[in-house]
Amino acid sequence: MATRRLRPGTGRLGAALLAGALAGVLATGCGAPAATGADDTHTTPPPATSPAPPAPPEDLCTRVVAHWSREVLDGTTYGDYQSMGLSNGQYEILRDVVDEARAEKGRAGAAAADALIDRRAREGCVAWYRSGGPGEGPWQ
Repeated sequence: MATRRLRPGTGRLGAALLAGALAGVLATGCGAPAATGADDTHTTPPPATSPAPPAPPEDLCTRVVAHWSREVLDGTTYGDYQSMGLSNGQYEILRDVVDEARAEKGRAGAAAADALIDRRAREGCVAWYRSGGPGEGPWQ
């Protein structure tokens, strides 16, 4: 009786060996980080701290109006309120501040004008938001 020789990988035993080998490779090869020398571990970030509360609108108004007032006073902008990102009300405050700052700069110098800009921008924005701030339209 002739003995039949099976080729490797054929028959039930070969299929079982192949399946076992494949399962072993997949179990150890998938999901394991490659050795790159860097810290490849994935960790959960620490819980985020609560963000700081947003600044009051009159503070933001003051900052933007004071910034653009200085730019207009120095002549480095052309004065279009929309390109500055200002509302119509903020631009009105800016125009008043710049007019006063020009006069102050002529009388007492640049440092006095700079201080006036901070003070008057703050006063104008606080008053504007006390009376309601911007209206419904984007230009208000």
